[in-house]
Amino acid sequence: MANMMTSRLITSNIGTSLFRRGMKIYTKTGDGGTSSLFTGERRAKSDDIFHALGNIDELNSYLGLANNSLKQLQINNNKLSNMAQTLIKTQSVLLDVGSNVATPTSSANERQSFRVRFNGDDLTLELEVGMDEMTQDLPPLKNFILPGGSISSCHLHICRSICRRAERSLEPLLRHNDLAGDVVKYVNRLSDYLFTAARFASYMEGVDEVVYKKAKEVKQ
Repeated sequence: MANMMTSRLITSNIGTSLFRRGMKIYTKTGDGGTSSLFTGERRAKSDDIFHALGNIDELNSYLGLANNSLKQLQINNNKLSNMAQTLIKTQSVLLDVGSNVATPTSSANERQSFRVRFNGDDLTLELEVGMDEMTQDLPPLKNFILPGGSISSCHLHICRSICRRAERSLEPLLRHNDLAGDVVKYVNRLSDYLFTAARFASYMEGVDEVVYKKAKEVKQ
């Protein structure tokens, strides 16, 4: 159901909305263990494409959670507000990423490829600029730090971990020339952004980062 729903949302993002057409959420077409791509091709739900779509969908859900935790903060800071807005935009961008993933280059025609084209360079640059702005306020990173800090920081670290998994699941598609390289580049940079955002959230909330130590050096 999850893979079918993901592909339906992907399709609605690049075509006529299923909901505007009054279609039901369930179609029963995936009951046999396959789901459709934007190209019309049906593949097993265990296919690499649906693994990648599932990871992207999971990341998007956790970004919503992370952004909700940021909204609970009573901190008036432009950079923090910019970060929250970036997370909202990223959720939309990830639907575009999913559209691209659901349209494998090997089976897509020219019209389908055009409809899901991904302008990754500009989006990646936006993430880099955001990271540079937050890093200006952060203490230099001299040691490994443990995922944690404030609640909002913890949520962002979870997003970062899922983003790394999503990136790994895109690699087979890139290797088989079924995916545009700028999609992977964007997701790679997004994980860096989320790491920086997690640090920045803790910093703004006044919560110290926990520096990694060898287990024998950690006091009980």
